[in-house]
Parts: sequence; C-alpha cells; structure tokens
Amino acid sequence: MKRRHRILSKSYFNRSTLVVAKSLLGKYLVRQNGKETIAGKIVEVEAYVGPHDLACHASKGRTLRTDVLFGPPGISYVYLIYGMYHCLNVVTERAEFPAAVLIRALEIDGALVDGPGRLCRALDIDLSLNRLDMTAGRHLWIEDRGLRVPQAQVGTFPRIGVAYAGSWAEKPYRFRII
Repeated sequence: MKRRHRILSKSYFNRSTLVVAKSLLGKYLVRQNGKETIAGKIVEVEAYVGPHDLACHASKGRTLRTDVLFGPPGISYVYLIYGMYHCLNVVTERAEFPAAVLIRALEIDGALVDGPGRLCRALDIDLSLNRLDMTAGRHLWIEDRGLRVPQAQVGTFPRIGVAYAGSWAEKPYRFRII
C-alpha cells in the first residue's frame, strides 16, 4: 500500500524531547486496528525528559514498566493509569536515556478528543500496543502531512497531574495549539 504522507522516522524521534514535543503539534497520529484507519491531528503533548525529571516514570529507576523508556527512539510506551485509562507516549532521544512525549489531545474530523485516556479509547489503544515500533507504519504511527504550526500558535504550559514531582510539575513542558 502506497502512502501519500511521510511516516516519522527513528531519526526524527532521536532528538531533544522538547524539540520533538513541539514539532509533533500538527502531525497526525494514525491507528489501523484491522477494521478501519483513524487519524487525528495532534494538538497537545507533554514532554518527560530523563531520569532527573521527577515527573518522568523513569525517575525512580529502571523497572519492568519503565524499561521501554530506555529503548530506542520511536517506540510506543503505553501504560494504564488509575487502573482504567491508557496513555500513549512515544520514546525520544537516544537508547538508554529515558525520555518520551505523551500525546494528550487530538482533533479527529473537526472534533476535539481531549485527554490521554479519551484519546486512547477513541483510537482503541491499549497495552497490546506497548513497545510497538511507531516508525514501521503498522497498527500505530505518526505522519507528517505538511501542516506547519506557527510558533505564535503554540502555547506553553505546566504539565497536568504531576504535582508529586515538586518543582518539576511547574516546568513548561506541555505544548498545545492555541
């Protein structure tokens, strides 16, 4: 099957997490679930940058759950929060440096799908997609469809739901198209 849009490569994700996070705004998250293909424009993300970032799951060390964060760039990190909501991240930077971008909101056919749990429900994303190579163009990937978001339309905010991280919660690591 020939694609009209460019799937983002491993080298795209092998950059500074903050750079990748901002650059994902306006890209399209695509899910092929065997029955249909759903695509949504990424409109909000959060960056989690390394073991020193107390809001990053890897700040407490390498565990079975966080091992994926130490993997190569461009793979998915899907986890469950509150025992009921899945969240989708894409791993960034070099292997062995745990960093990722959480996809927080999409626009699908003009409708806003706001919140990482709602986003995963809308796209049928669950733990079966953890550790997926998102650069391979199978099941779940991110495409560049040529849309450029002007810097003036990018809002920068503190991350949500990470008060436990102290001053790291206030870092302006959440980016949204405004």
